[in-house]
Amino acid sequence: MASMLKNALLILVSVVLCTAAAEAMVRWLEAQEASAALKHLDGIPLAEGVKRAWFGENPPPLPNRRAASSEALELVRRVEASGVTEGTRRSDMFKVWNSVFVGPDPCAHPYLKDAPGQIYVYDPPDGSPWPRFRFLPDTTTPIGLVTNAYGFRGGPVALARQPKTIRIAFLGASTTVASHHFPYSHPELVGYWLDRWAAAKKLDLRFEVLNAGRESIGSPDIAAIMRNEVAPLAPDLVVYYEGANQFNLAPLVPDLPPRPAGLPVATPPAPGLFERILEDLSYSSVLAKRLKNLLARYVSPRAPDAAAGAGSTPGADGREWPKPDYTLVWPNGVDESDPDLSRKDLPVSLSEILADLGRIETATEAVGGELALASFKWLVEDGMVLDPVRHRFILEYLNFGYAPFRYRDLERLAVFQNRVLEKYAKEHRIDFLDVARLMPSDPDLFIDAIHGTPEGVRLRAWIMLQLLVPVIDRHLADGTWPKRSFPTVPPPAPYAPRVITFHCPRKAG
Repeated sequence: MASMLKNALLILVSVVLCTAAAEAMVRWLEAQEASAALKHLDGIPLAEGVKRAWFGENPPPLPNRRAASSEALELVRRVEASGVTEGTRRSDMFKVWNSVFVGPDPCAHPYLKDAPGQIYVYDPPDGSPWPRFRFLPDTTTPIGLVTNAYGFRGGPVALARQPKTIRIAFLGASTTVASHHFPYSHPELVGYWLDRWAAAKKLDLRFEVLNAGRESIGSPDIAAIMRNEVAPLAPDLVVYYEGANQFNLAPLVPDLPPRPAGLPVATPPAPGLFERILEDLSYSSVLAKRLKNLLARYVSPRAPDAAAGAGSTPGADGREWPKPDYTLVWPNGVDESDPDLSRKDLPVSLSEILADLGRIETATEAVGGELALASFKWLVEDGMVLDPVRHRFILEYLNFGYAPFRYRDLERLAVFQNRVLEKYAKEHRIDFLDVARLMPSDPDLFIDAIHGTPEGVRLRAWIMLQLLVPVIDRHLADGTWPKRSFPTVPPPAPYAPRVITFHCPRKAG
């Protein structure tokens, strides 16, 4: 028996040591790999005073990052035990849901009913269901998201404005907050590089960045975030970057066909114990992340049509999948090249978005700030061909997630959306940051058609930096920034998350 225990211990120690050595080796290899973004740097003009060498630098560690609490780890365990783990379920446990959005009975909510017996909620100060959720304040989640006292991603930011500071708030959805396990979002990188720029120019000022983005939200949420959460912090500049969550083409197609038989993606089996452990480990282990990505690339859930044969599986050659015929009907009288922004029928929800942008602009100006709009980058082009293995998620995002719409129509509406945003900026005399024009259409920088890889996020941040520096330089030259006095703004409404527990023996509809 003693001999068996010794052998088992020897095997265990060997496995641990070999795994640690492999983890170290993979981390070293990743550090040596050429960045997918580097080949594009020379095509992005540098703003005055910016040094190309800064691109590879990272912000210092967040002072508010700490180990995830035992309570947070237990929440993840309960999600795993529930068996309902698809999508963002793990991170959703660390969201604080708007009590009006939740309603009186969580078991009647079509999504929250599947939470494992508890959720965090908050009571909105204005009784509105927007925004639908916030992040837990001052928290490090097991997935890696670090929030400050306001529930924003990133480091601490003081409530009271300080002299010789420029405060920039970034509004948006998932492309602004970035994947929770990514080391940085683009606002964090922009803030760090702006401080480097100020130091290089020997400017006696520093930058404070607020990342008020959060995934799965639309312009009504963003307008409420600006009004209730960001405005009380009196930003000098507010940057809006969003263009996907209300990008709905269906109203333009009266004869919209159902998803044809050649497009379905087989429902993947529920993840087993190994897949669940690998998913959790991948947030902190590069070795686990590589193994997960390897399995995701070569073990596809798509099932080819039995009569067609594997060779005719949609996307097997990286081209656009076959699409059924349909007619895209442009709203009568809407000028695609020079749209009337007062129209109430602008495609892809733009009339609603513009109304919310007006509210955001009003709230920004009320606290002495300025709004800037950024164009939104979509990776979609008519005739685009992708690597069917490396870019499988992009293929499925466009061809299944946006089925049955053709690439050319998605591209057309993405261009139109940015044209509308640019015209709004021109009419309202606010800065337009044309990120989409400078962001390369390189699929190696994208997870899907809108979300960047870590290197894609870094390159988008670099582009944003080049576009923001002239704006800042202009204000420095005319003396409006940094401000010498700040508006008196009521402090943010008290934010006190509370836990509600429930048991749903019968799941709602």
